[in-house]
Amino acid sequence: MRGWSFPLGRWFGVHIRVHVLFALLLLICVVSTDLPGLPLWRGLMLCGLLFVCVVLREIVRLVAASYYGVHLRSILLLPIGGLVSYASPDSAERAQTGRAQTVIAISGPVASLVFGAIFAGLILGAAPQAPVFARPWVTPEHLLRSLVWLNAGLFAVHLLPAYPLDMGRLVRAYYIRTQGATQAAKSASQLSQVIGATAMVIGLVLLAVPNVSLTEEISPWLIMGGFFIFIGTQLEDQGVMVQSIVDTVRMKDVMLTEFSTLSPSDTLSDALHKAIHSLQDDFPVVRGQNLIGVVSKQSIVQALRQDGDSYVQSIMSRGFQLAQPDDSLGLVIRRIDSGRMPLIPVAEHGRIVGIVSLQNLRTGMMLLAEHRRLQREQ
Repeated sequence: MRGWSFPLGRWFGVHIRVHVLFALLLLICVVSTDLPGLPLWRGLMLCGLLFVCVVLREIVRLVAASYYGVHLRSILLLPIGGLVSYASPDSAERAQTGRAQTVIAISGPVASLVFGAIFAGLILGAAPQAPVFARPWVTPEHLLRSLVWLNAGLFAVHLLPAYPLDMGRLVRAYYIRTQGATQAAKSASQLSQVIGATAMVIGLVLLAVPNVSLTEEISPWLIMGGFFIFIGTQLEDQGVMVQSIVDTVRMKDVMLTEFSTLSPSDTLSDALHKAIHSLQDDFPVVRGQNLIGVVSKQSIVQALRQDGDSYVQSIMSRGFQLAQPDDSLGLVIRRIDSGRMPLIPVAEHGRIVGIVSLQNLRTGMMLLAEHRRLQREQ
């Protein structure tokens, strides 16, 4: 999810990221303000309103997921909604089965419809003469009216059976029951790409129809919506593929078995000297065969600069979490990505046998994939 996105922090325990497609939409909205006497900030506000609509529906989906015990790890915000990753395989399985799946899927469209109706009611109540149903429905000239119809548009879009849209998730669940998980992913992806491509083609055809205001208004949104669906499908496919890989790889497959350790009685100057001759950024601190802490190169250098020489035990972190050799890599990645610690020691029968960090994970995964490929060819 990190590619082509930027973080917005952690809300309610869930990491929120915004895809750069919002920047593309922002540019389109700014260009759409190229009207006489229309200030630039209205185009910016129009994109901001869509962002608010997306956030509101994702909050409702988050509440629905929490109600059924489904814990989310992160949400990637796109102009058509959010792509989620689950905190654990158990949560992923729970979200894709039974009543929880249906409720979570329909909560998004229902939220958009309800919020659109609420905004329309508030506008008509405060100003009965307001042209809520006038055209164009979405325009920087009338932001309050646009707020109503942006929610209506999100409601309509998520009724399409395109994955990863909400109704598309239900279609994919049906494919899983009838075709199996592997074929279901392929069928759902193909259907979604066909729907996205069809929407873009229809939008381009409508642009060619002259002097029809309705087609001129709808066609740009069809083109953008189809494009966002197409991209969203690709992102979801990548996420599912990566998740399926990391949950089958074990710690013993990628952990470093040759690594340096420090003693709590080592001085910081001795630790720095050892760090110079090591590729590790983080070191386990052991007393005998027992792991008692973790320390990083950066913390060693900072302590030497600020307080002078002392002992490793004075700056080491004691908040580490041990992993087992048979733990899944997916679990380890979630631990590292949650910010708990940059290094995961791997222990067996109380003895440290390896370490895993983001530093060695990338190269380790590539080498493991190549090793498995060579084994299959033999």
